[in-house]
Amino acid sequence: MKQTERSVSSLQSYDVVVVGSGAGAMSSAIVAADQGLSVVVIEKTDKFGGTSALSGGGIWIPNNDHFKAKGGQDSYQLAMTYLQASTQGDVDKKKLDAYLDNAPKMIRYLETHTPVSYAVAEKYPDYYPHLDGALPGGRTLDPELFDTSCLGDEIDHLRQASRSTLLMGKIAWTARDAHKAMARERGWRWLLLRRMLRYQFDFRQRKKGKRDRFAGLGSSLVASLRKGMQDREIPLLLNTALTDLMVDHGRVIGIEANQNGQPIVIRSNKAVILASGGFEQNQALREKYLAQPTQKSWSATPKDANSGAALEAGMRQGAATDLLDWCWWSPTFSVPREKESRGVFAERAFPGAIVVNGLGKRFYNEAAPYLEFGKAMYQDHQQTGGKNIPAWVIFDAKFRFNYAMGPLMPAQIMPDSRLPKDWHENLYWKADSLEELAQQIDIDADGLKQTVQRVNKFSQIGVDSDFGRGGNVFDRYYGDMNIKPNPCLAPIDKGPYYAMKLQAGDIGTKGGLVTDENACVLRDDKTRIEGLFAIGNCSASVMGKSYPGAGSTLGPAMTFGYIAARYIAEMKTKSELSEHQRTVA
Repeated sequence: MKQTERSVSSLQSYDVVVVGSGAGAMSSAIVAADQGLSVVVIEKTDKFGGTSALSGGGIWIPNNDHFKAKGGQDSYQLAMTYLQASTQGDVDKKKLDAYLDNAPKMIRYLETHTPVSYAVAEKYPDYYPHLDGALPGGRTLDPELFDTSCLGDEIDHLRQASRSTLLMGKIAWTARDAHKAMARERGWRWLLLRRMLRYQFDFRQRKKGKRDRFAGLGSSLVASLRKGMQDREIPLLLNTALTDLMVDHGRVIGIEANQNGQPIVIRSNKAVILASGGFEQNQALREKYLAQPTQKSWSATPKDANSGAALEAGMRQGAATDLLDWCWWSPTFSVPREKESRGVFAERAFPGAIVVNGLGKRFYNEAAPYLEFGKAMYQDHQQTGGKNIPAWVIFDAKFRFNYAMGPLMPAQIMPDSRLPKDWHENLYWKADSLEELAQQIDIDADGLKQTVQRVNKFSQIGVDSDFGRGGNVFDRYYGDMNIKPNPCLAPIDKGPYYAMKLQAGDIGTKGGLVTDENACVLRDDKTRIEGLFAIGNCSASVMGKSYPGAGSTLGPAMTFGYIAARYIAEMKTKSELSEHQRTVA
């Protein structure tokens, strides 16, 4: 019988029970198993990988080996300076120290002992280049492509990657590939051709279907970690949802769960690690904690997961919480017939597109980091009396021909005639004039016309006098290097004109259970809930209210999973030694 089909009724207790199957969960399970601990991983849905599988898979690892091997200059102190500046003193220095000290060790361990493989994204800048300690590249690591054929039938249980992370919606590529293509660097057309030919001529896989045999980005990370679990025979129980924690005299001793509709119990001899994501798919919790308006349908995370079960279970045991009013904000598009909304990350920086509110006015630098842009949507919505959410992306025929915008591939390869009929006036709107376009989407026509005229002037001089778009290395990362004088600015002056509705979405909630530097869950009085650990988005982020760089979600989830597993093993060893000493005495 496959591991994923085993009944818990036939299993005994484990040293460690891991709740969730994303990158942080599987990393902690692998490290715990390597420390001699017995481990089980449970997953609520019938697919493993969680939000990690839909993500870019990048991890933000300051002072990493890959960057150093290429001559990069980074240090613990430089990274600490940057982290303290970006988190603004909101995060305990012990936690920042634990992250910076262990993150390079974590990825070094996984690359040595599992199929996980990364390369440095040398050109991917930190998100706040104006802060002391920031680097113009080298701290974000990008997963290499992974051949999933080694997983056997287990590939059927892997959560499929978001179409937005695949070339042409179906071909695996790396973040470095995507950047080269989007920035139109030298050789970008040949790169795309090579990726398409590799996919097309994989005849063995084409007989099976459209799914690429190779996985990239978050899918690559999750698949390689799953292979690491298989190599260690760590059981993964699908369709097994946490319902509550088992507690004895203040110590967590296991979990109660629902497996395929049946209540079950799994005991933990040493610890439970909560790693099951945030609460962004729980509408009631969104309305309780997050800014309004808020809709779970705007989130780019899996619709069948991340309901906040771990958060609520911890709170029932008196766990402290923090940052519950924050998300990893990202504007999103809702695409007809797609389950999850699509995050809009890079396209906002492309020259020739702007984002406006209901008054037809820009309100923020379109090329800014997505967390900051999402936050700005809410701030503007409040300041304008409800005129922002949704916002609108505006572009013209030139942009439409040359660039992608969400699911709209450039018209030179996907003309309007090939777009699904139900996308028109649902996903995108089109008109021969700006005035007509404004009327269609019910925004102020004069405001839009004046905004476009102003941006067109900025594009000529290369300076955005309103919001500084294209004025720093992060903005320019996704700009078109062939556009002068500013790679993020181009005139909007050729009809027809287009608009797309932009929602105030997210890629997960940011707040959760408060933990210490070992990922132990804490009460309000700072005492530990013995036997309980939390990592990833069910815990309050070590990054506070900031987003220092690409991979600031997965990097900490995996690092604190690594820390927790080693700490649990160390406590087990000390307990056994103490017991031995008592026996000898």
